[in-house]
Amino acid sequence: MKMHKNKLKYTAGKKFFLMFFLTMGLWIASNITLPTIIDAKKIDNFTAPENFSSLTEMVSPSVVNIRTEKIIKGGGPVFRHFFRGPNGGEDPFQDFFDKFFGEDNQREFKQRSLGSGFIIDKEGHIVTNNHVVENADKIKVKLKDGEEFDAEIIGRDPNTDLALIKISPEHNLPELKLGDSNELKVGQWVVAIGSPFGLEHTVTAGIVSAKGRVIGSGPYDDFIQTDASINPGNSGGPLINMKGEVVGINTAIIAGGQGIGFAIPINLAKGIVDQLKKYGDVTRGWLGVAIQDISGEIAEYYGLKNRKGVLVTEVFPNDPADQAGIKAKDIILDVDGINVETSRELTGIIADKPVGEKVKISVFRNGQKKVFTVEIAKREETRISAKQNKKVHEDELGVRVADITREMASRFNITESGGVIVIGVEPNSKGSEAGMIVGDIIKEINHKAITNVNDYKKIIADIKTGETIQMFIRRMNSGFIVIKLTK
Repeated sequence: MKMHKNKLKYTAGKKFFLMFFLTMGLWIASNITLPTIIDAKKIDNFTAPENFSSLTEMVSPSVVNIRTEKIIKGGGPVFRHFFRGPNGGEDPFQDFFDKFFGEDNQREFKQRSLGSGFIIDKEGHIVTNNHVVENADKIKVKLKDGEEFDAEIIGRDPNTDLALIKISPEHNLPELKLGDSNELKVGQWVVAIGSPFGLEHTVTAGIVSAKGRVIGSGPYDDFIQTDASINPGNSGGPLINMKGEVVGINTAIIAGGQGIGFAIPINLAKGIVDQLKKYGDVTRGWLGVAIQDISGEIAEYYGLKNRKGVLVTEVFPNDPADQAGIKAKDIILDVDGINVETSRELTGIIADKPVGEKVKISVFRNGQKKVFTVEIAKREETRISAKQNKKVHEDELGVRVADITREMASRFNITESGGVIVIGVEPNSKGSEAGMIVGDIIKEINHKAITNVNDYKKIIADIKTGETIQMFIRRMNSGFIVIKLTK
């Protein structure tokens, strides 16, 4: 009987706790909102638009088809390519070419190309790509309603592949509103309009696949990548956001790549277009340095806690940076208080500075921060300098080095003075295993500057067997690198 009572108590207690926890659970569920993984209400354009018809009808009248014509003499570009002299001088095959083709090689050929553009004001200014109109003898612009006009080039900027042309209609033209490409987010819907393969006013849609792409087309690469179909003939046409604003200028594709297109951000184009409209060309600021991003090895070599900043690889004589006191191997940290983390950022900041403006540039040098005042100049071509010495040395590292002669400077396209150049690396040697190659320029060894072969020999000789050697090297097309090896 006692056991039966205990069992009843146990069962009642179990039911009590079960009801208690169930009641508490219901209360919590009704009073607390648990976070969800995705809140669709907070995501812009989460679902695809039902269609793009209204958007297309609104912007299409401002998009134009551009046809160009170039007159080419002397057999055209194919013949010139195969019969050009190797150094750009006299053609060794010219006599054969003249005899074989006779007078026919002077025949004029018309080379035609197609592109797109868009109207930015009622006066008839049209933005397009430079490569669409470059060297064109005739430019024809066709509007959506079929009207055709001759166009003139107002200005071109090959560095960003932008051009501004103009037509002169007797009536006002529909213009496109320029948006803000900085507000674009990866994944947002965009529409491309143009004339791919000559098919006028073709509309394609996709998303922003990436931003800030560098594809090696020029010093100001900062492309929007999109999967909206872009093909030959789309060049110069607008990339439109869902508000009907231009956020990019369709410019490039990857050969053989499907669904990969690139557009110039409209924020980059705005200032350039304004300069082209006012002056016919573009003036950019010039600092007078060669620069590169900071690798992990470079950061370790300099004792940097992070990889922020831009390394100066060369300072051009008598240019603004040189006159201000900036030196090669300085690390530029900021310009007028604006931090720089990549060489592309620094190039863009300096390019936007007016000629003659004085800026404060902070650099990291020998463990200390220094500030220089630099007066911005107009961008100009690089210069070449080289030393005049022919000494050669080979050491136990299996590396042959020499002072940089004028001939070597020409051969390896060296645009700096100082250091010794690697002219040979023995197979299976310490230098070879560490990764040294012919053409490397050794600038420092264990933080000691190398100006000639004698410096190199002395420093290597002072290093004991088994000790670590850190070589600070300038490598063609790669910038500065650090190579470690053990003597």
